Amino acid sequence: MAYAEKRVSTAKGSKGKVTWRSRYLKPDGTWGSEPGFPTKKTAEAWGDAQEAAMREGRWIDPGLSRGPFGEWARKYMADREPRGRTRGTMWEKLEAHILPRWEHTPLQGITWYDAEAWANGLGCADSTATKCLTIMSQILTGAVDAKRLLVNPLANRRRSRSASAKEAVQAKDTSGMWAPPEVVLQLGRRVGPLDGLHIITTAFAGVRWGESLALRPASLGERRERGFTCPTLAVAEEVAEYAPRGPDGWRLPLFLGIEPVKTAESRRSIDLPPFLAELLAEHADGWRREFLFCTRRGGHWRRGNFGRQVMRPAASGRGALPATKGHAPRPKWGPIMPGLTMRGLRHTHDTYQDEIGVKPALAFEQAGHKRPGIKAVYQHPTPEMRRARLEGLQEVYERGMKTLGWLRIWDES
Repeated sequence: MAYAEKRVSTAKGSKGKVTWRSRYLKPDGTWGSEPGFPTKKTAEAWGDAQEAAMREGRWIDPGLSRGPFGEWARKYMADREPRGRTRGTMWEKLEAHILPRWEHTPLQGITWYDAEAWANGLGCADSTATKCLTIMSQILTGAVDAKRLLVNPLANRRRSRSASAKEAVQAKDTSGMWAPPEVVLQLGRRVGPLDGLHIITTAFAGVRWGESLALRPASLGERRERGFTCPTLAVAEEVAEYAPRGPDGWRLPLFLGIEPVKTAESRRSIDLPPFLAELLAEHADGWRREFLFCTRRGGHWRRGNFGRQVMRPAASGRGALPATKGHAPRPKWGPIMPGLTMRGLRHTHDTYQDEIGVKPALAFEQAGHKRPGIKAVYQHPTPEMRRARLEGLQEVYERGMKTLGWLRIWDES
């Protein structure tokens, strides 16, 4: 039974001010207390309300609710085990944006109004600000699950933006997010058969960056389905690159290695158009490295190194390079499509699929995306869908070769 204790202040200048402290029995059998009530009746009523909430299973310890966000965020991150890169991204956002503002704020002191205003005032990319709110919401949901908060004030809230911010998002130029087949083929020829085939495979098969690095000669296979046969590329692993974090967020040495793909949809067999199946088979035949696409020494590419050494100069151009040890002089490269990235080439694949009318049931499967809605349950790829997709991608390739006037991508050596 809750009760109240009279408290008389002895602080200098308080003139013996009287307040009441509520005392209530906690679930573990100890007595909790809450000071600062103006009357005995209000203190007792508050304590009775706590004990009633305990009996109903909805009680939240006020002391935990007043705990700082930063302390709970670190505990939350230490207790859960998301995939390495996901964990690293969350820590980066926490350290760079979230904790500088919210570290010492009590959990119960966070409101949607303040969080939204803070996110809208961040001097970073709009998507980064939204991601920060998402991470905060995940952490606060964890606080609800751990009975540190009654409700998550950020749950199921949609961030509003100023008119100028909305206009900036809508005005974003997406023309550089996909490449015509002629561009893909020119890039492939420019960088040579090894890296060039990597670029072409990304554009015409739609593999993600990490997935492409984990492909082996044994990844090449065949689909046999109700009389339909075609070459395939099996995706089951990816090369992950991230800085692991210790329990308190400290950085550990870089991890660059093989992990399973993240989702069930990502584990898939990609149907290959004839030209790409032939190129990959020629490449895999007699290949002496474990992975189809790798550095010259057989190691995994780091994303930034490939972009800086291969993709950026190939797409955006470079100056002439003098002779160095192991390299003859190399000519100047003019720009082909400045700003194009490997991610843009994955966009390119899905754009080609849409252009040639690939049915959603097959397009989602081949891209490794989870299809939303009830149609994902009722609709399935058929052999005719697969055949039409492969014919369409082959036609896109042949159109690009005809426009360029090429018979082969790389000259025989």
